[in-house]
Amino acid sequence: MMTRDLNLLGHIKAILNEHGASLDLRQDSASAIELVSRRHWDGLVIDCDDVPGGTEAITQVRNSPSNKQGLIFAVVNGSTSVDTALDLGSNFVLSKPVSEIRWRTVLNAALPKMEREHRRYFRYEVDLPVRLRNHVGQTSRARMKNVSEGGLAIRPIDAVRLEGVINVEFEIPSIKAQVFRAKAKVVWSDDLVMGLRFLYADETSGGALQGWLNSLEAQLQFRESSQRSQ
Repeated sequence: MMTRDLNLLGHIKAILNEHGASLDLRQDSASAIELVSRRHWDGLVIDCDDVPGGTEAITQVRNSPSNKQGLIFAVVNGSTSVDTALDLGSNFVLSKPVSEIRWRTVLNAALPKMEREHRRYFRYEVDLPVRLRNHVGQTSRARMKNVSEGGLAIRPIDAVRLEGVINVEFEIPSIKAQVFRAKAKVVWSDDLVMGLRFLYADETSGGALQGWLNSLEAQLQFRESSQRSQ
């Protein structure tokens, strides 16, 4: 969230707390843009007129690879019109003063998509063997570090060059083993870990991945519920 308006901040925090969602606050556009450039956010509230550079921040968010599809809630205070905020890429525009009731109505409408974005990007930590084949047919092994609907991070084991589009294969844990196969693109790497984004998986593999993610989400929610009840 990017704002200096304590009243606006209070309304947002109260509603997000009801849904168990966290909030990260920035009071200037430069630090907000820098934060958005480093990671994905399920939703962003941008105070356009009461923070210098607010409208420019909307454009920067839409140009960020990780937040092209994220929800943007623009808050305007007279200098920026509703139409302008929408044209810049906002999904919802609210005019000050914004009541808590109005925020609640808008957020309830947006939550299903925010949850979908969360599911698409949220990485579940796992440790599984992964088989890889590069563009020249060389095979190699890796260990999975985490997985999401959109991709996974791996720790390569073999010294085989991996770049561009590669083939990925691993067994999804279940009573009856299911093999997931997909084409993926190497999108980042460092000395130890490599990030892959799924490009294509057939219907069978896609369904198996979705079922596994459902199971991982249920396990995560159970653990969090158990911790809160202690």
